[in-house]
Amino acid sequence: MSTSSQPKESPSQALVPAPSAGAKPLRLLAQDMDDLLVISAALQDAIAHVGDIRFEPGSRTLTVLFNRYRWEACELGACERVVAALQFGDVARLRHKGLRTEDKGALVSVLALSFEALEPPGGVILLHFADGLELRLDVDCIDAVLADVSDPWPATRAPIHIDAEGAASAAALGEGG
Repeated sequence: MSTSSQPKESPSQALVPAPSAGAKPLRLLAQDMDDLLVISAALQDAIAHVGDIRFEPGSRTLTVLFNRYRWEACELGACERVVAALQFGDVARLRHKGLRTEDKGALVSVLALSFEALEPPGGVILLHFADGLELRLDVDCIDAVLADVSDPWPATRAPIHIDAEGAASAAALGEGG
């Protein structure tokens, strides 16, 4: 029998990371190409399991849960990750290149998002992943939301970007990654 007056931490509480000082959850809405570029920058180096990519044809939505590297916090000296949800609306069709959809545990790492305009306001949104993998969303318009859905936790390491000459980026060589 414990005589401690401190309440015991439940297993589920132990899995929830403590919030960092001054952490503000990211909440972004994209309705045009410029907005989509902001979301693209926020998702650079985010990772997701293939099993966390959900397309709902009936509601015409694609939702992806990411483990997002918080570049905005790292610039302030706190290199962190956070769970973030990205949802696209008005998705008429989803295609992919190179994804092994049967391997739900496979990881994908975001390089960038882009938009190929077709008949306005429609087009194709591309999620570019490492190793040449991609998701292609045929959309009636740009309708995307990115939101952090957990408290951040310290990153074990910073993403490393290698340029064409094989040199690592300065951002990847900083402390706290």
